[in-house]
Amino acid sequence: MYANLPARRRAAAATAAACALATVLAGCSGTTKDSEEKAAASRASGATADPDAPLKKGLKLAFLRKQINNPYEKIVDEAGIAAAAEFGGTGKEVGPSDAGASSQVSYINTLVRQRQDAILIAANDPNAVCGPLKQAMRKDIKVVAYDSDTAKDCRQLFINQASTEEIGRSLVRDMAEQIGHQGKIAILSATQNATNQNAWIRYMKDELTKPAYRKMDLVRVAYGDDADQKSFQQTQGLLQAYPDLKGIISPTTVGISAAARYLSDSSYKGKVVLNGLGTPNQMRKYIKDGTVERFSLWDPEKLGYLGAYAAAALASGQITGAEGETFTAGELGEYTIGTDGEVVLGPPTVFTEDNIDDFDF
Repeated sequence: MYANLPARRRAAAATAAACALATVLAGCSGTTKDSEEKAAASRASGATADPDAPLKKGLKLAFLRKQINNPYEKIVDEAGIAAAAEFGGTGKEVGPSDAGASSQVSYINTLVRQRQDAILIAANDPNAVCGPLKQAMRKDIKVVAYDSDTAKDCRQLFINQASTEEIGRSLVRDMAEQIGHQGKIAILSATQNATNQNAWIRYMKDELTKPAYRKMDLVRVAYGDDADQKSFQQTQGLLQAYPDLKGIISPTTVGISAAARYLSDSSYKGKVVLNGLGTPNQMRKYIKDGTVERFSLWDPEKLGYLGAYAAAALASGQITGAEGETFTAGELGEYTIGTDGEVVLGPPTVFTEDNIDDFDF
């Protein structure tokens, strides 16, 4: 799938030091099943990485989506499942029908009972999933967050699409350029608790405090809950409340496509600028008909592919999640783990009429 990307030799890994969990668990006593599992987790947490260890065969990976009918996450997960087959493992995807804060909890519990080797989760809420994810880690099930992070102590790794700060600031810079650095703007987000959305929005708001944007006014952050119809209605509501709105930033693939659909059939087409994060196949017709001039996104297939190899490296003992460790993600090459277990895929691509037909996802 990525034959054009060179593979690189793995470098020596750093020693892991996940001592906090070990310290808590070392004081446990008794012979119950739970205490035995905690003791095992304590011993494992002091292990060092073996960068020369081969990837284990037969690994079972489960991708837990925010919402089962999210087309973007389907692309991510299918690529991750295909990657698992490359190294002799198996993968599957599961997820709730809604993006509520606690909607993923029952799925995590089921995956723990199934003894998956790794759970990869795009979290709807950073904290609501923590209890069951910690239980998974105590049972030596590796936890990798992707796309939308959990709290840092609830997983070993976070596979980030691109620099969180760069995504947030670049969306504001693009909007400012398109509206001449003046006018009212709004943000159409996913859910109020979505970790990635909120992190991007924080950087958007911070960017807007700079003098260059003094004539721009963020009037509202609306939430479409990553549901197509609600995002469509929220777009309509924003324009009814602010008929002089100059632009909408939607950092969610569901939101931007719903907003584009509304604008394309309204009197606001060509008058209200829309940008954000979307997939080329969703947005192609809106680029072609002039509703949208540009939008951006990373390659979701590469995100899923990287996530699968990261989970396999954890489950095989090549890495522990410590800063500075490296692993090879198949044909994507070598990656280094950063602060707080973050692995960054790379910079996003900006899609315009000039290049959109070069992509198919």
